[in-house]
Amino acid sequence: MKLKLFIAIIFSTSMSSYATEAVDKTEFSFEDLKALAKASAEKPYTPTKVPAPELIDKITYDEHWKIRFKEDETLYPSGKKAPVQLFYPGRYFPEPVSIYIRDDKNQVQNVPFSNDVFDMPDDSPAHDLPEGFGFAGFRIMRPDMKPDWISFLGASYFRTDGPEGQYGLSARGIAINTGMNQPEEFPRFSAFWIGPAEKKGESVSVWALLEGPSITGAYRFGLSKDNKEAKGHITSVSANLYMRADVERLGVAPLTSMYWYSQKDKTEAKDWRPEIHDSDGLAIHTGTGQYVWRPLNNPQSVSTNSFIDENPKGFGLIQRDRDFNNYQDDGVFYNKRSSAWIKPTDDWGKGAVQLIEIPTKDETFDNIVAYWVPEKEARKGDEFTFSYDIEWRPLDPKSKTLASVVNTRQGLGGIPGQPIPEGVNKMVIDFEGPVFKGLDNKSGIKPIVEASNGEILEPIGVYPVVGTNQWRLAFDYKQANNNPVNIRAYLVDKNDEAITETWVSDAKVTIK
Repeated sequence: MKLKLFIAIIFSTSMSSYATEAVDKTEFSFEDLKALAKASAEKPYTPTKVPAPELIDKITYDEHWKIRFKEDETLYPSGKKAPVQLFYPGRYFPEPVSIYIRDDKNQVQNVPFSNDVFDMPDDSPAHDLPEGFGFAGFRIMRPDMKPDWISFLGASYFRTDGPEGQYGLSARGIAINTGMNQPEEFPRFSAFWIGPAEKKGESVSVWALLEGPSITGAYRFGLSKDNKEAKGHITSVSANLYMRADVERLGVAPLTSMYWYSQKDKTEAKDWRPEIHDSDGLAIHTGTGQYVWRPLNNPQSVSTNSFIDENPKGFGLIQRDRDFNNYQDDGVFYNKRSSAWIKPTDDWGKGAVQLIEIPTKDETFDNIVAYWVPEKEARKGDEFTFSYDIEWRPLDPKSKTLASVVNTRQGLGGIPGQPIPEGVNKMVIDFEGPVFKGLDNKSGIKPIVEASNGEILEPIGVYPVVGTNQWRLAFDYKQANNNPVNIRAYLVDKNDEAITETWVSDAKVTIK
């Protein structure tokens, strides 16, 4: 590949440069993409110009989804098993994205944008869009074209429909300064190269150029559908990052989801449905082997939690509650929403899994973000490399020896029939797992409950739940001030060995 040619293409402010025939059938490799991204980081950022911005703004959410890529224009870079269709630009996806098809000989060809490859209503404002604009992204369909199972659309977002065919949470290429006082930066994938599967088990391979004011990146995605081990899809990611400027908070392998309320905090919402969330907790498998479960919250103000670790084995935003009766929504099926598990495939060193929770009053806003923050500061000229799999699963991988949290509930403190103590709430946690088989109240199971910025009140109850394989931990707590109580809890056996994962939470006295 002629590197100077690709640099000229990327830095042009005219989208016609992306479609130039000079790039057609040019040899391309991931090494070329890394060189391109690195060279780009050494130059000032040039924002992408959106042709006809007033016109593109007329293509609203509803108008956008009426525009469909024609089936007979479908692309087959990896054969009939992975049909590719392209997205039209619109109000929420205005910046043009270049699409290239790469063949099995590493030759690439540009896919020119044209209204002719789309079906749209006669009264669609898209008819007036100028030729040579640019696509918004792409999706990969199932072999029968019904429906798509993965899509890349908007900034650096991508997602799959998971093991039960229901879209929910999203992944991102990178997160920059998320949840801080300064505005968040949203780098974008400005170009994609789509080609035949390079590795065994993959359905298709994709390469992407990331561009932003503070960062550039070269990405390789290996996309696998219906993996038997993960019981869902797998997205294998290789990310080479190049810092264009200093960044205060670099979020690697970010996941974005929605949490409004659950059985834990139903009193905080007024909707008729019992629960509304795409994910109900953050799961972490630490580098030392500990399993951690942190139920999600809908806080009153932006909340940031960091879990210090070294070489984590995995983390993810998980939808553990998969019972339809707990949602009663037969339109969007929250019980079928996919979980996403980040599994590093190289050593990530020291850092922290960070969870950002943002207040929301409805289900239309993605208010939950989780990612890895490396200990090393991200400064101009620095380079980072991360490799990981995203497993789009029903549930997170479970420990073979520890019971898992299956329910978290919060309510008024005290004892029924007695005066309700002021400023006290009760937390009830249910654990489930094979480790409880054959155990009863005489088996010596003990609770470990620790708190900071508050107090755990006696008595602490732990007992088997009748008719189930679950054990319940119940305790009252109160705050020391207006800040949440940081609580850590798990169960141990008669030998003081942990038999459950560790439940952690920032709890406030919210029920009065």
